[in-house]
Amino acid sequence: MISRENIPTNGHPASSEQSARAGSDRRDEADAGGGAEHETDEAAPGEGSSEPDATQETVTAREGTGPSVLGIMAEPDMPTQIGSRLADDLTAWLDEHAGGDWTLEVISAPVTAGIDDREQLLATMASYREQQHWVYAICLTDLPLLLADRPLIADASVDRQVGLVSLPALGGLQPQRRMRQMLMQLLEELLHAGERDTTSSTGEHRLYSGLTNLLAPVHRTQAPEGDGPRFTANRLSGWWRLLSGMVRVNRPWQLIFGMSSALAAALATSAFGLSSSTIWQIADVLGGWRQGLAAVFSVALLVFWLIAAHGLWERSARLAHASRRLASLYNSSTVLTLALGVACLYGGLFVINWGVAAFLVPSSVLSSTLAHATSWGTYLNLAWGFTTMGTIAGALGSSLESDRAVRQAAYGYREQQRQSRKCEQDSHDDGQDSSSKGASHEDDS
Repeated sequence: MISRENIPTNGHPASSEQSARAGSDRRDEADAGGGAEHETDEAAPGEGSSEPDATQETVTAREGTGPSVLGIMAEPDMPTQIGSRLADDLTAWLDEHAGGDWTLEVISAPVTAGIDDREQLLATMASYREQQHWVYAICLTDLPLLLADRPLIADASVDRQVGLVSLPALGGLQPQRRMRQMLMQLLEELLHAGERDTTSSTGEHRLYSGLTNLLAPVHRTQAPEGDGPRFTANRLSGWWRLLSGMVRVNRPWQLIFGMSSALAAALATSAFGLSSSTIWQIADVLGGWRQGLAAVFSVALLVFWLIAAHGLWERSARLAHASRRLASLYNSSTVLTLALGVACLYGGLFVINWGVAAFLVPSSVLSSTLAHATSWGTYLNLAWGFTTMGTIAGALGSSLESDRAVRQAAYGYREQQRQSRKCEQDSHDDGQDSSSKGASHEDDS
C-alpha cells in the first residue's frame, strides 16, 4: 500500500521543504487481509546538518524487530513520481531476493540543492541513512552527473550502503522502466557485495539487453576509490541520451499551459486573421515550402525571444572547462525544450484554427473570395497562415510574462531553482561590474 500524501505531482511544489514517504508492509497486509496499520512519525535533520530538511510520513514502525527499511530520497517532481510508482515493485523484489520483511520509504526533498558532486551526494545520503536507521538509501536526482569523458548513470558506495541514480542519464524514452531496472541492479550490488560477481546478474534486469547494447549501452566499472560499482553511458551516444533525458524532465509539452500572455496574443491574432479576406488570399497562394519555412521561422522566433527576454542562456565564457561542458548541455536542453514546447503550441493552435475556420467560414464565401473551388486543403492553408501569424504574435506576448512564470512553464522543479539562482548570480555579477567601472572612471578623473 502506497501513501502519496504531500508528494508534489504537478511539477511546481509549493515549497522546497515539502516531502513524503511511501511505505509498503506486505506481511501486515497478509495478516490483516489486505489492510495496513498506519503510524506517523516526524523526523528532521538537526540544524547545521548537510541533509535536506523534510517533514516525513511513514506507514510502519521501525522499532525493535520491525521491517527492514529501504529509503529513497527523491528530488521533487519527476524523480518523486517515478520513485512512488516503483515502491510496490521494489518492495516485492526485496522480499523475494533479500528475505525478511521490507518497507520502502520515499521522501521528496531537494537533496541536491547546491550540490553538484557525486561524492558529496553519497556522503549526504550516508549521513541521512544512519540518522533514519535505514538499511539502504538511494538518491533519485534529475541532476546531470558527468565524468571526464561520459555521463554517469548511477553510482554506489558498498561500504556506506548508499547509491544514487541520475534520471536524465537514463534517456528520454521509458524513464520509469529504465529506473526500475537500474534500482534493482543497484540493490543487487548492495545486497551481494563481496559474495559474488554481480555483473552476471545484470541480464536479469535487462540492463545489457541486445537492443540496449546497440542503441544505448550501459557500462559497469569500478570507482577509482574502490568503494563500489558505477554505471556509465557510452562515450558518444551517452551525451544524446543525457540530453534527451534532460528535455524529458523539463516536460516541454506543458509549456503551452504556462504562458497565458503568449497564448492570448496568439489566439487574438489568429482570430484577426480569420476575419481578414486579404490574409485568406495570401495564405491560399503561398506554396507548401513557403508555408513550411514561415512556420519554422515563427517557432524559431518565439524560442529566441523567450531565451533573450528572460535570461535563459548560460554564460560560459568565464567558466572552467567542466563547467562550460555542463553549461553547453543546459543551453542545448533549453533550446530543445522550448522548441518542442513551442511546436506543441503551434500544433494545438493549428488544430483550433482549422476547426474554427471550417465551422465559421462557409465554402461559398471562401470560393467567392478566392475565385476558385475550395476543399479541405484550402481550409488547411488558411489555418496554416493564421497559426503562423499567431505564433509570431505570441513572441511579442511572451514579453509580458514574468521570468518566474516562464521558468515554471519551461523547466522541471530542480532546473527552476537552478535558473533562479543563476539569475540572482548574474544580477550580482552585473552589479559588481557596474561598480568596478564606476570606480575606474572616478580614478581616471
